[in-house]
Amino acid sequence: MTKPFVLIVEDDPKLNEIINLTLQGDFELETCADGNTAMELLANIIPQIVVLDLHIPGTPGREILTHLRSDKRFWRTRVILTTADNRLAETLHNDVDIVLLKPVSPNQLRELALRISSLQ
Repeated sequence: MTKPFVLIVEDDPKLNEIINLTLQGDFELETCADGNTAMELLANIIPQIVVLDLHIPGTPGREILTHLRSDKRFWRTRVILTTADNRLAETLHNDVDIVLLKPVSPNQLRELALRISSLQ
């Protein structure tokens, strides 16, 4: 059985590493630290889950989210939003599957990612 594929879009190197370490045993991972790279990757891949930070260099996380939700190729892609911006997270709540406010709990992230990956 193949592992679910996760794209991690996070510009904070420490948090990116924590997310990677948290998910690496259960998922196939690709990471990037800016929105432009994320958009390039999304042109060629269809992840089952995207762990998305909103405030990233290049293409903003909000635009990436709009792209994911408007492109039929990603109709099954689940989005876990990671942000410290509670107000902005509230406005996007209906467009994402899960909102995790920073600091993110690694155990909670892993548990939720496993749960939503089984919904495929």
